[in-house]
Amino acid sequence: MFLEQSGNRARRRGWIEVVCGSMFSGKTEELIRRMRRAEFARQQVGIFKPATDNRYHESDVVSHDKRTINSTAVQHSAAILPLAAELEVVGIDEAQFFDEALPRVCEQLADSGVRVIAAGLDMDFQGRPFGPMPQLLAIAEYVTKVHAICMRCGELAHYSHRTTPSERLIVLGEKDSYEPLCRQCYNAARAGKGGAGNTLFP
Repeated sequence: MFLEQSGNRARRRGWIEVVCGSMFSGKTEELIRRMRRAEFARQQVGIFKPATDNRYHESDVVSHDKRTINSTAVQHSAAILPLAAELEVVGIDEAQFFDEALPRVCEQLADSGVRVIAAGLDMDFQGRPFGPMPQLLAIAEYVTKVHAICMRCGELAHYSHRTTPSERLIVLGEKDSYEPLCRQCYNAARAGKGGAGNTLFP
């Protein structure tokens, strides 16, 4: 599906911004901040999230520090296009959970004059690139990598270490299931050295 350009959109410049990092690094907070600024500027904005992410709310986007913004939950990335027909700024939360068509959807939006802001985990719990995020990072004009604080040593963290035994790729969870770690502490945890939860990974 291709998004038709309106007269106004054809004259506007669109682009893609990506905010990425580990869990508890402030990705969603930054997305909400940028969307609020666009609202303050009286731009037509809309934010979307995958329907599978219902940890805090069925549709609204809610950050770990409980900041909230109205959003629309969709089953797949192509569903964003018709819903964004009149929008100037589109926000996408938990981008890593979307299907592989998401980068093309973002490109179509940007090509039609929309500012697209996508936030998501750049790596999964195994430290591997997550879902459509690598391609999004490659095509984005602007990339912001945010960091959490390592729960074991206090350095900057950019890994999301899972502390529960599931090996499924997608496990929705909070501080009871994940902890942000720096490279050294993450490698130690994966090797089964020191700290709570590390025996899960022999």
